[in-house]
Amino acid sequence: MAPAPEDLLARIEKGLWAPLPGIPAQLAMAPEPRPGHKAYFEVEDTSRKAGVLVLLYVKDGRLTVLLTRRTETVLHHRGQISLPGGEQHPGESIEATALRETVEEMGADLGAVRVLGRLTPLYIPPSNYCIYPTVAFIPGRLEFHIQPDEVAAVIEAPIDRLADPGSVRRETWHYGGLDHDVPYYELDGHKIWGATAMVLAELLALL
Repeated sequence: MAPAPEDLLARIEKGLWAPLPGIPAQLAMAPEPRPGHKAYFEVEDTSRKAGVLVLLYVKDGRLTVLLTRRTETVLHHRGQISLPGGEQHPGESIEATALRETVEEMGADLGAVRVLGRLTPLYIPPSNYCIYPTVAFIPGRLEFHIQPDEVAAVIEAPIDRLADPGSVRRETWHYGGLDHDVPYYELDGHKIWGATAMVLAELLALL
């Protein structure tokens, strides 16, 4: 039986107010070797800030997190599983960025959303973005009207399934001229890896 969604949500919310698991939790799902020379946690003036939303809601009696599969036409991370989000605008809070981008990508009504807190920023070498994850919860049913230029598919991932150790797999992938050891979450044929998996790993560590 899946844990009660309200219990999982309470544990996540409590964890966000305590010292975060941080880099060690993220690195559990980091591919090796990593690209570039910068550390994942480096936040430099030369990187671009982006806000991503870890949106939690209840579906079919289970606490669920919203993910998307990016199209093959977007500029960065084509075809990958991602959290909704995008580049921060001048004068905009990182939470406002995450919410705005999610509305634009997903066409969802987030009027009732409750922001719970932030996870640890994560630098992504290939795109030179530093992402700032905002965790939020929204009650009720969500309806999506996706932006087809950016979103190829909506993936609704139950938290308890991601937290099951059996969902974590590893494969050797060849890219960038090298073999990489890549951990990922397997969910109904989807491989959730890279920065998205690293953010989710910290979220799950709160449990």
